[in-house]
Amino acid sequence: MTTPFGRAPVGLLAAGGRFPVLFAEKARSVGLPVVCVGMKGVADPALARLCPRFHWLRRMALGKVIRCFRDGGATRWTAAGKFHKNILLRPWVWLRLLPDLRMARFWWSRLRRDNTDDGLMLALIDEFRKEGLACVSALDLCPELLVRDGVLTRRPPTEKETRDAHFGWALARKMGELDIGQSVMVRDRAVLAVEAIEGTDACIRRAGELCGRAGFVVVKVAKPNQDMRFDVPTVGPQTIETMRAAGATALAIEAGKTILLDETETLALADRHRIAVFALTDSAVPATGGPPNT
Repeated sequence: MTTPFGRAPVGLLAAGGRFPVLFAEKARSVGLPVVCVGMKGVADPALARLCPRFHWLRRMALGKVIRCFRDGGATRWTAAGKFHKNILLRPWVWLRLLPDLRMARFWWSRLRRDNTDDGLMLALIDEFRKEGLACVSALDLCPELLVRDGVLTRRPPTEKETRDAHFGWALARKMGELDIGQSVMVRDRAVLAVEAIEGTDACIRRAGELCGRAGFVVVKVAKPNQDMRFDVPTVGPQTIETMRAAGATALAIEAGKTILLDETETLALADRHRIAVFALTDSAVPATGGPPNT
C-alpha cells in the first residue's frame, strides 16, 4: 500500500500518551517501517513491539536520537505525544537529565531566545535538518484522527454552553497566537482558567476547584498558524475523565485541527457522563462571541 511517506523508514520521537502508539499501529498496518526512539518513563512500552527498530532514550541525548534515525535508514522523522516542558524548568534539571554534548550546545544556544513551544520545536527541527533529517507530520499518515465538524455526542450543548464556547473561542485563539496555551475554561462568559505550561488536564482541574465543580465549558483550539507537524491540540478519554472529576459539562474543540484519540471510547465516556462534545470552525462562531475589543 502506498503511504504519504513512501516506503522508506521514518523516524518517530515518541513522548507520552496514545498518539505515538496509534501512529505506530497505522504504520505497521500499511507496511511503513518505523525507527522509534521513546522517552524512557514517558513513552508507552507497547511501542517496542510495534516498531521494527526501537530504542529507549534514558537521557537528553540529542546525538543519540539522530544516530538512531540515520542508522535505521530514516531520512524523515516525526514527533508524537505529550512532553511536559515544565520538567526543563526544575532546579538541577541537567544533573538529572544528563544531556549529551549535542543537546548542551543546542540548549546553550537557546538561552537568550524565546523558549516557547514553537520556538523550541522549530529550532529542534532545524537541528535535525542539518543532519539530513526532514520533519514531517504524523497526521499525514493518520488524517482520520482529526475531528470532524459538528456535535459528536448524543447530548448537544445547551444554549448556555454554546454561548460560553463562543465567548471562549477568540480568547483561546489569542492564547494560541501568543504561544502560551490552547485552552480556556469558561463559566457564565467569565474565564475561570487559562492553560499555560501545566497542560490542559491540570488547567481543567484548577477551573473545577475555582468554581466548586459547578459546571463549566472547556474550549480548546489550534494556534492561528498551527504547524501540523507538532503540538496539535489533542483530546481523548483522559480529557473526559478529568472533566468529569472537575465538574466540566461541555468540550468545544476545533474541527479539522484537533486530534481525537480513541474516538469511540472517548465519545462513549462523554455520553456516559452527560458531557457534550462538539467541534466548531471559525465560520461557525459569531464575531460577537468573544469579549468586546478595548
